[in-house]
Order: sequence, then structure tokens, then C-alpha cells
Amino acid sequence: MALGWPLFGWCLLSFGRVLLYCGQQQVADGWDNAREEDLIQKIRRGRRVQQVLGVSLHTALRAPDASVTTLLGSLRGEVKAITAQPSRKGQTVSRHSRIAGDADDTPEQALLRLLKQVLADLVPTLKQLSDDTPLALLLEVDSALPEHVWQDLWQQAWSESGIRQPTVPVEGSGLAALDQWLDQRISDQASLLVVALQFAPQQPEGTAEAAVGLLFGNRLTQTVLPPIAYLHRPEQERESTTEALLYAARQALDWVPLDAQSIQQTWRVGVDVRRNEGLSNVLAAVPLPAKNNQGFYNLDTSLGNPGKTSPWLAIAAATQTIQSGAGPQFIFSGSNCIDAGLWSTVLTPVPSLSK
Repeated sequence: MALGWPLFGWCLLSFGRVLLYCGQQQVADGWDNAREEDLIQKIRRGRRVQQVLGVSLHTALRAPDASVTTLLGSLRGEVKAITAQPSRKGQTVSRHSRIAGDADDTPEQALLRLLKQVLADLVPTLKQLSDDTPLALLLEVDSALPEHVWQDLWQQAWSESGIRQPTVPVEGSGLAALDQWLDQRISDQASLLVVALQFAPQQPEGTAEAAVGLLFGNRLTQTVLPPIAYLHRPEQERESTTEALLYAARQALDWVPLDAQSIQQTWRVGVDVRRNEGLSNVLAAVPLPAKNNQGFYNLDTSLGNPGKTSPWLAIAAATQTIQSGAGPQFIFSGSNCIDAGLWSTVLTPVPSLSK
């Protein structure tokens, strides 16, 4: 008995330690499973996409009667539209690009004509949707014209377009609004309509006039229209450094997911010249196509800075490039705010049903 009680106590203590270990292990396994499930959900959320259903693109490189093929050839060639010329008000001469039109048009007449052209390009696609399909409208306009003037012109162009779907405005701007849409409205029945213009800017030096229309659909709910391309979640750099931009570029590829070697064309637009060296380093590090006009297209050089229209201009150009038979596209885009972080965005073709 003298040895029995200590032995019994030791066994009881050992058994208790085993139970405690098993309990702790189960808790740890539970936490690991929860973390793994949370990570999977975050990855799925990050890899949400938008269907690109319709596109309209007008720049100084597109004559009024020119085809999309001609415009793409100019954008991917060595043609430069940016040149020294009078502003629309005709008061000063500055280096910028301007959308072609009737020389006798006032700025108001020219803008109305342009808005009508953008909507007319999208009408054939929108006619295929039912009249009760809601359109979430993101309208972004940068112009020296007073807001009430271009708002009135927009309302006139819309009322005369024949588009029957009801619209609801979208809060936010740029790719941040798209990023938020992917987070909050991926199951929405509405299609996202983006109309973005830079027209007769207040300070035209170094700028580009551009008009873009894009119709997006949620892949989970939109089954009527065949998508032209997939727009994957964009990623913004957290600070204006080479390291942050490199991280954003790699993350944008991972959202697809896609190897950098699969990218056929890279687009740059709305990027301040002070980021040239950093961007070149990122292109080499990822790596991405970086040879001018041979896989790398600098729209700032050929057109000028399109301001807040920048990301939408590049998305439209990349979409039309995919539509013509090209493979995955990568975009570096900024805006009219120098301090705003650059965005990295990937577009891919729609997989063939035969694959």
C-alpha cells in the first residue's frame, strides 16, 4: 500500500495530462480548421470577377468614321496623337490630344455628340437585356465645363439614346468603386454601367481627351449576354514605392490566378513620369512585357494623361484587344491625382467551352 497510492496518483496525473493535451490539440485543430476556412473564403472573395459585356472607346486616335480595328492598331503602334494645339476654348496653345469632331462645334455641342456616340455603341448590347434589368451607373466626367452643363447634356444624350433600363447611381469612383462592387454586390441582379470622360479639361497641358463606356455583368447572375472578357479584381499599391507596386502586381496575377509568362500585352496609363524607374523595375521583376509597342503600350506617351478616365480607357483597349483574338492583358493605371496609388489589373479571355 505504501507504494500503491503514489503509483495511483502518478497514473492519475499522467492520465490527466493526456486528457489535457488531447483537449488542447482539439482546440488547436479547431483553430487551424477555422483559419484555413477563413483563408479559403478570402481567396474566393479575392478571385471574384466581372464579365465585360460591352465596350465603347473614343480617343484622338479614332476618327469619327474609323473602325475599332483601326483604333487598336494606332494605340498599339507608334502613332502619337498628343501634339501642340489650341485648347477647345482657343485661348492658349498646349501639348495635348483632342477627340476629332466638327471644327464649328462649340464645346457643348462636341460633348453632346460624344456622349451620344458612347451610348450608341452600347445600345445593341443593352437591347438584348430585358427592360427591367437595373443598371448601376458610375458616371465620371472631368471637364472645365460647369457640372450643371455637362449633367444636362448627359441627361439629353441618355433620353435620346433609346436605352430602356432603369438606372441607379453608384457611389465611389475609379477602380475603388469596382473593387467595392466585387465585395458587396457580386450576387446583384444589376449590371454595372461605367461611362467615363475627360473632355476639355481645365488645364489641358499633357492631357488626353477620352470617352469610355463599359458594361459589366456579375458572373453569378448574368447569363443572357456572352462575355467578351473577364476583368479580375484590381489591386492598388499601399504606398508609392517600387516594392508596394511589385506586391500589387503579383497579387493582381494571383487573383486570377495566372503566371506572368501568360500575359501577352501590358498597358500603362495615367502614370506620372516620376514613377518611370520604379515601374521599369517592376516590369523586369514580375516579369511582364516591357518592350515599347511590342507587348508594352504606354498610352500616356501616345495620347497624354486621360485623368480619372485612365483605368477605364485601358480596360476598354485591353478588352477590344482580347476581342480581336489576343490573350491575357495586364494594366498599370493611375489617375489625375499624382499621390493616388497605382492599380494593377488583369483581363483574360473567356475560356472556350471546348476546353
